[in-house]
Amino acid sequence: MSRAVLVDTTICTGCRGCQIACKEQNDLPAEKTTFFAPAGGFQNPSALSPKTLSLVTFWELDRKGQVPVRTFVRRQCMHCLDPRCVKSCPGGALHKQADGSVTHDAAECIGCLACKDACPFGVPTLEMVNDVPHIRKCEFCTTRVSDPSVPDVLNKGHSTEDVLDEPKRKRLVAARSKPACVAACATGALLHGDRDELLAEARRRIRRAPGRYQNHVWGEREAGGTSWLYLAAVPFDQIGLPTKLPPAPAEGSLSEVAGVLAAPEL
Repeated sequence: MSRAVLVDTTICTGCRGCQIACKEQNDLPAEKTTFFAPAGGFQNPSALSPKTLSLVTFWELDRKGQVPVRTFVRRQCMHCLDPRCVKSCPGGALHKQADGSVTHDAAECIGCLACKDACPFGVPTLEMVNDVPHIRKCEFCTTRVSDPSVPDVLNKGHSTEDVLDEPKRKRLVAARSKPACVAACATGALLHGDRDELLAEARRRIRRAPGRYQNHVWGEREAGGTSWLYLAAVPFDQIGLPTKLPPAPAEGSLSEVAGVLAAPEL
C-alpha cells in the first residue's frame, strides 16, 4: 500500500493539535515565537525548522467587501511519488520506501542541502548535531505506523495504572497505525490510508458538493504526484500550494555538485 493523507481544508479549524502531536511524537522542543503578518499567511512559528517538522498556516483571502475566506493549511514533507530530494542526495541519506514515505538516514547525511535545493516545496531544514550539519524533515511517522503496538499496562508503576482491556487496546493500536498528526485531528480534516482510495474519496466529495470545493485534488499530479493530497474551497496557489512548479533537475546534476562541495581537500 502506498500510504497517503487527504487534507480537507474546508473542515480544518486550525486548532494546531496535529502540530503539537508532531512535536510530541518526535520529541521536539518548543520555539520562541513573535507575532508577524507576512504576505504568505499568518502562522507561528513562521516556517518549518529542525524543531518544527509540520506547520499549520493561516490564510485570509479578501473577497471585495464580503466576509474574508479563512483557510488553514498543513505544511510538511509532501512525500513525493518521485522525490527529487532522493535523486539529488550525494550520500544516499534519503530513501523512498515501499509504503510511499521518504525517510532520512542521519548517519549518511553530510548537510550539503542539495535536497533542499531540489525540493520544490523547500521542506528540508538544517540543524547542527555536535557541530555536524544534518537535515531534518517529516518522516511520515514511518516507525510509529510500522509497529503500532501498545503495552499491556499504561503508566505502569504509578498510582494511575491503567490495565488495557481488548476494546481499549484495539482503539490505541488503531490510533498508532496512523501518523501522530492524523490520530490527533479532532475534526476529521486528516484522513490516512491508501493513496488510490483517498483520491477516489476526494473525487466523491467534489462530486457530492461541487460548490464547496475546487474541482481539483492538489497533489494528484503536482511534482509528479505527492502522498499528501489536498481539497480546498479556494484556488490552491492562493493558500501556499503551488500549481506551477519548476521542472525537475537533470538526474544526478545536484548530486554531482554537492559531491564536489562535500569532498575533502587533497
